[in-house]
Amino acid sequence: MMNALLEKLNLKTINAGACSGPGRWPESSASPITSYNPTTGEPIAQVIPADAAAYNAVVADAQAAFRTWRTTPAPKRGEVIRDFGALLREYKEPLGELVSLEMGKIRAEGVGEVQEMIDICDFAVGLSRQLYGLTMHSERPAHRMYEQWHPLGTIGIITAFNFPVAVWSWNAAIAAVCGDTMVWKPSELVPLCGVAVQHLANRVMADHGLTGVFTLAVGAGDIGQRMAEDRRLPLISFTGSIPTGRRVAETVAARLGRLLLELGGNNAIIVTEKADLDLAVRAILFGAVGTAGQRCTTTRRLIVHEAVVDELSDRLVKAYQQVRIGDPLQPGTLMGPLATRRAVEAMLRAIERAVADGGQVLTGGRPRPDIGPQFVEPTIIRMPAQTEIVKEETFAPILYILTYRTLEEAIALHNDVSQGLSSAIFTDSLREAEYFLSVEGSDCGIANVNIGTSGAEIGGAFGGEKDTGGGRESGSDAWKAYMRRQTNTINWSRDLPLAQGIKFE
Repeated sequence: MMNALLEKLNLKTINAGACSGPGRWPESSASPITSYNPTTGEPIAQVIPADAAAYNAVVADAQAAFRTWRTTPAPKRGEVIRDFGALLREYKEPLGELVSLEMGKIRAEGVGEVQEMIDICDFAVGLSRQLYGLTMHSERPAHRMYEQWHPLGTIGIITAFNFPVAVWSWNAAIAAVCGDTMVWKPSELVPLCGVAVQHLANRVMADHGLTGVFTLAVGAGDIGQRMAEDRRLPLISFTGSIPTGRRVAETVAARLGRLLLELGGNNAIIVTEKADLDLAVRAILFGAVGTAGQRCTTTRRLIVHEAVVDELSDRLVKAYQQVRIGDPLQPGTLMGPLATRRAVEAMLRAIERAVADGGQVLTGGRPRPDIGPQFVEPTIIRMPAQTEIVKEETFAPILYILTYRTLEEAIALHNDVSQGLSSAIFTDSLREAEYFLSVEGSDCGIANVNIGTSGAEIGGAFGGEKDTGGGRESGSDAWKAYMRRQTNTINWSRDLPLAQGIKFE
């Protein structure tokens, strides 16, 4: 199957992890990175990552391209993204299958991730004609004030394994129409997805006579560290764990660079006694089990009113027992493997801690070596309180159930974690819904009513608060992160009045 996918994507040889355009693959002396199939634990292929010289060549090419790309009219830049979106439509199925093969999410989610890339391209094409600024009234006569937005430069994009292609596109499509060029370091767990996307980007750049707009530097932490330290990259967009995000933030801040951080989430759903439980069960199941619990928006905590907690728990146990675990590329599979064996070990340690804290495993809780080395059972644990392990983000399919009596108590539990990404409430009460969305309610960057925590649309700005990092990507006005604002004042009179009525004569 891998050979067929590589053939479809024109990836007959994978001999470099550094690229700045069609035919521009710098030589590298670095040791190969092996891509493993998480379903079987077997190697798929090797990619030679960028060494220091290859990385510098890629950044230099991106910087050189920026000097021309920034002067290209934004609607013309949008035409490049339009063509990239069209190419993604052509390769949607094979690229989605490659995501499933290398990352382990089920085929529907892999193909859906490519659809997300297509959607953000469509959004960015429209945005290319809407990079607007404000006009302000000056206090001085015969003066005009306005603001405009200029491209920022060559930006660095560092993405995580769980969304091998979509998160890059959120940044890349928007940054490109804003006039930026970019350097991308994908996770070393999914280098083939990065190389595949770069090949597609190279085709689009070749069609438009471009190089250096979209560039790639595969590598491990050494490449990420180089990017964080690199003053040639005015913005670093980092998606990953909170501890690594802190280190990236400290390094970039030390050089007064800009940051866009998308870090951990410990997302909760509040289910009130006025909730539609049929609706809630479906949303909770996907939110907690989808991508084997390896989304930053995965539902990890369920805060349920005491009047309905037993019924909801019973329904969820029955639903979990129907989840088909196995090869993510096989029809009917609903949950694939975890990304690494280390992730399996982390999940089992978390379950042990939860049980030691008085938690009761209602279903799951075991590894499934009979399927493969990185498979586990999705797990539900009824907790007597929100203990320290519940407050931590374990990147695995563990759902903790907590009980509450008043909505105020539920929201206090909800907000009593260090992360603040996504949240939801299930209720048919308008008052409960509005209270959850009020300033006294959820403290997350995303707050939903009667839908789950996972599966955000690209039209809204995506990101969270607190230890989640505070960044915003994708839709709304997230484009402003990739540009620099300039305030302009024009005096069209023959006088020189000063602001604030100052006289200097």
